[in-house]
Amino acid sequence: MESHISGYSEISFEGFVPAEIDLFPNFPVGGANPFPLIAGPCVLENAELAISVGLKIKEICDSYGVRYIFKASYDKANRTSSSSFRGPGLEQGIAMLKEVKSSLNVPILTDVHETIQVDKVAEVVDILQIPAFLCRQTDLLIAAGATRRAVNIKKGQFMAPEDMKYAVEKVKQGGDVPIMLTERGTMFGYRDLVLDLRSLATMRRYAPVIFDGTHTVQSPGGAGGKTGGNREWVPLLVRGAIAAGVDGIFLEVHTDPESSPSDAANMITPKILSEHLPLWIELDRRVKSAGF
Repeated sequence: MESHISGYSEISFEGFVPAEIDLFPNFPVGGANPFPLIAGPCVLENAELAISVGLKIKEICDSYGVRYIFKASYDKANRTSSSSFRGPGLEQGIAMLKEVKSSLNVPILTDVHETIQVDKVAEVVDILQIPAFLCRQTDLLIAAGATRRAVNIKKGQFMAPEDMKYAVEKVKQGGDVPIMLTERGTMFGYRDLVLDLRSLATMRRYAPVIFDGTHTVQSPGGAGGKTGGNREWVPLLVRGAIAAGVDGIFLEVHTDPESSPSDAANMITPKILSEHLPLWIELDRRVKSAGF
């Protein structure tokens, strides 16, 4: 596939645009399809807040014709400090996600951390997410594939993008399921993450690629026993990722980020989302119509 932008016709992008997959019925991702938005609060605090945030995001997405997938974690098992809030846990968290799904009527994504959690979570959610720190966990990846649910694998902050093909292969050992890969930044020293746009193109050889704009602005452990960050860079990084060619956007969104017990410094508000989404949509359309 060649670019049709004047002056760049000699550059071939064949191999960088993934084949279209059906994430679930009537929900294609990849190829020339517009990006879906995976968004929600970092952690499940309570069902009421999750539904409230989800409804605001859904309203924004509906107004612009963007397909929406709700996300939130029932357990943040990799917090910097053991004293940090982790979430409601498996049983209560599944109950909350059921309420959210019933109220929003949209697909649901959440993390799984251990093989014993996978089947129970798969009964409720539409997409199982493998956290970045666990993207090499063979048994977990195989178990996720065996559920027949779609799987989103977050690229480890320590991983080369080329090596994510092995994570994809592990999931496929469990079952032939739709798979996405998510870029969430690469460690640059002890506290910073950077986005290497080359990794987006590289991973698209193996599966549709999602860009996580809010975790990429994290400063892991940089706030005195908890993760810090800077949300002001989120719109810039999302623009860059869309320009490079990605298949979906992942954002943590909260109506009052500073009150959140997890990722308070990184999450954006629905207002910020609404302000920037139209430009992201137009940029995505232009890039994909050019064949990137």
